[in-house]
Amino acid sequence: MTKSPQVKLAYSAIETYLKTGKIISPPVPLPAALAGRAGVFVSLKKQGELRGCIGTFAPTTKNIAEEIIRNALESAFQDPRFSPLHQEALGAIEISVDVLTEPEPVKNKSELDAKRFGVIVKAGSRRGLLLPDLPGVETPDHQIEICRLKGGIAADCPVELFRFEVKRYH
Repeated sequence: MTKSPQVKLAYSAIETYLKTGKIISPPVPLPAALAGRAGVFVSLKKQGELRGCIGTFAPTTKNIAEEIIRNALESAFQDPRFSPLHQEALGAIEISVDVLTEPEPVKNKSELDAKRFGVIVKAGSRRGLLLPDLPGVETPDHQIEICRLKGGIAADCPVELFRFEVKRYH
């Protein structure tokens, strides 16, 4: 299966860092698929199990390429739930890259769909985010529950809801 430019870039960023300790630069010229600005999540899985997932819901760099490189490295080496990735494990890692649309506020959970939309739950400065179409997450209620846990937001605390779509690359 041919890998997308987004996944190739994430893999190259991780592989180069493992081999040299250096952070790669975006390709020149920058392909259209890596230009523009958007929030990006990079997810790593090993044998179907999550191995790292770090991202941004809004752009923090100059372009999608830089966002992918940064989040790929953080997913591989700085996700606090996992130990840093080692060279020998790289071949067993599956990478996916999600490029997010800009989050939009929703009035209530009836405007959500767990397969189509990711969710951000916000209460004051606390927030939790969950990508769409994740195994075992079938309803908006489940998404919101997970987001509350991730954000440390109590179940009875009033929240603002936001939704976004993703383009997922494998």
